[in-house]
Amino acid sequence: MNFYFEASEVLNRLDAKEGSIKGILATLPENNRSRTAALVIETLKYKSVLSDVIQASKLLTEERKKINSLNLALVLVHDTLLANGIQAGDGPIKQAIFRHKTRLKSELQRIKIKRGVKSDLELAQTSDDRAAKIPRYARVNTSIWSTEEAISFYTKRGFQLQGPFASSKGFGIDEHIPDLLAFNPALQFRDDPSYKTGKIILQDKASCFSAFVLSPPCNDPNAVVIDATAAPGNKTSHLSALMGNKGKLYAFEKDKRRFSTLKMMLAKAACRNVEAINADFLTVDPSHPKYSLATHILLDPSCSGSGIVNRLDYLLENGESLTEMVEEDRLNKLAAFQLMMIKHAMKFPYVQKIVYSTCSIHATENEHVISHALQSDEAKRSHFKLAPRNDVLPTWNRRGQPEEMKGTGDADSLVRCCPGEDGTNGFFVSCFIREHNSVLSQTESSKKRKGEIEEVAPEKRKKKRKKKVKTE
Repeated sequence: MNFYFEASEVLNRLDAKEGSIKGILATLPENNRSRTAALVIETLKYKSVLSDVIQASKLLTEERKKINSLNLALVLVHDTLLANGIQAGDGPIKQAIFRHKTRLKSELQRIKIKRGVKSDLELAQTSDDRAAKIPRYARVNTSIWSTEEAISFYTKRGFQLQGPFASSKGFGIDEHIPDLLAFNPALQFRDDPSYKTGKIILQDKASCFSAFVLSPPCNDPNAVVIDATAAPGNKTSHLSALMGNKGKLYAFEKDKRRFSTLKMMLAKAACRNVEAINADFLTVDPSHPKYSLATHILLDPSCSGSGIVNRLDYLLENGESLTEMVEEDRLNKLAAFQLMMIKHAMKFPYVQKIVYSTCSIHATENEHVISHALQSDEAKRSHFKLAPRNDVLPTWNRRGQPEEMKGTGDADSLVRCCPGEDGTNGFFVSCFIREHNSVLSQTESSKKRKGEIEEVAPEKRKKKRKKKVKTE
């Protein structure tokens, strides 16, 4: 019965608007996540109907001592009427449902007659039409295998390299992001062995833009890169793969629960060059001996999520999702935090490139934040400017909004994705670079960092020898 309590608690958290369906499900223990997720999603599909059945049957009124929550009743009644029965041993709660089983079935039948439908499936809530236009993207994890091996794997399983919309088993190679495959939107990867073993990462195309634009040093043992807000780990694992699993990638995540998710993701994706750190990036001292050597920083901070066309959030009551009705006050608070992150990143002495991205469609979190960042003392002091279009997905057509830039930069340097129109979720990407004459070149910087590392080690050994002499 604990399984049903866990599923009802997820519904409680959704009612409290603690996050998206996908986000809340991601926090569940991995060993039981798939089963709980399946029940939650199926219950939400039929929530309206199940609520009417429960109310008409007077279940909660007559069994209030045993079942004191509508959400608990929803998951139990779902399995009673629409699945293979309650998967739990006999107990007072199961018996309470069983006492009303005949009435529950008759009320469901009455609703089907009233709506003129013959099957239970016809009662399910339909999805957001925009989601059907977004392929199911799977990034090949090159830390484990190659794209050629992945293509061979799927073609042997009956998939055809003909595009994601050609058939249910059609897939294609993305034209903008290397090692990214696009499958039919309806395809499920829950039981796919390559997904279960970390060989592919399910990641929206636009989400892959951040690491790709940052373009960290590849196969450089002295490279130092920072992912400032790393959980759940998709972008972190992408950075690790782009680095050839070499160098050092510091992945910061301040939330303990999300940090656990991050560590599981990194282990599954075989990210050997990542050091996950349970800390707030804003508390990190830019002059710290380890972190000060970073040359590339990825910033993908908390945002409104207004660009996400989630395949699940259409199931929330009244069609409400995180993409709708974001209060102006909340946007301004988010923007202030996002600007703080950029300005902090600009304080790192060796940083050459900073990518800032959001899954928001609001200029408040995008162009306005960039404009303020460019005008900041940190940007002026460290000579940061926007990278030219040629360095930021030059063939991507949708760019920033000039009217929102307030005359501070070239909107053409920015990337935007429109949900439902660009084959992705809504997204925004920007790239700051330090002017060449204001910092050591990448080669000189690498040599200096290597020298500093070598200088620190002998000094520590020397101190240890002195200490040893004194004790003798």
